[in-house]
Amino acid sequence: MRVLLDEQMPRDLIAELAGHEVRTVGQLGWKGLDNGELLTRAAERFDALISMDRNMPVEHDIARYRIGLVLVRASSNRSETLRPLIPAIRSALADLAPGTVVRVGA
Repeated sequence: MRVLLDEQMPRDLIAELAGHEVRTVGQLGWKGLDNGELLTRAAERFDALISMDRNMPVEHDIARYRIGLVLVRASSNRSETLRPLIPAIRSALADLAPGTVVRVGA
């Protein structure tokens, strides 16, 4: 699966998602894009977007995009906080369909 990590997600999560083709918003030069533009661009190249931006599914109808969103809920975006959620994130990716939102974490 082609996965994009949103800019607030730590880059070292790439290693935790072995088996997937993972890129970051920063690697693509997409930092600072508003969510609508990010979703539009991401849907052209990726199957999934992993984000902690709780406003994204509120502000945008994810069903309009050909990408699935894994929305991570955690107290911080530090790797040590997110690492216990990796099994749930991997499970969410396995079942993710375009235009859907799967919430992971607290």
